[in-house]
Amino acid sequence: MEKKYFAHETAIIDEGCRVGEGTKIWHFSHVMSDCVLGENCNVGQNVVISPEVVLGKNVKIQNNVSIYTGVTCDDDVFLGPSMVFTNVTNPRSAVNRRGTYSKTHVGKGASIGANSTIVCGHDIGAYAFIGAGAVVTKTVPAYALVVGNPAKQLGWMSEYGHRLEFDNNHIAICPESGEKYQLEKNKVVKLPF
Repeated sequence: MEKKYFAHETAIIDEGCRVGEGTKIWHFSHVMSDCVLGENCNVGQNVVISPEVVLGKNVKIQNNVSIYTGVTCDDDVFLGPSMVFTNVTNPRSAVNRRGTYSKTHVGKGASIGANSTIVCGHDIGAYAFIGAGAVVTKTVPAYALVVGNPAKQLGWMSEYGHRLEFDNNHIAICPESGEKYQLEKNKVVKLPF
């Protein structure tokens, strides 16, 4: 059976992986056993995807990213250069904690900036935006903009990646798409057109 994805000759793809049509896996990357990569993903060079990671469609992974067991990403997620997920909250070299990994889920369309660290057990909401270098130590709501170490929320982002400015009626309009958003009880929802 002909494979319908591209893997550079230096990439390693272990047995039991399912790689979607149109996906590209670049130089020196390692996709470990039993991973699922959706259609049209792009895995940059020197990326490690540990066993049983699940990625949706159109996930973009930049160079030098580590995605450890316990991580799942929905469609259209962006993982910036050299960002990393963890999967053990109290690692020790002499203590084997395999099989007790904490899970992290990244929602549809979320972006995680370069050199960020996502501490395990904290989900990232849909369309959230994690600034470069942030260290995420708690769950991030959908559409939230968080930056810093530890990461703190500074505002809200549109699905097109623009900061939302809410008026007195708690409505914001994305300057690129024209889509409207409503802020209610510290939660953002996109309004129908």
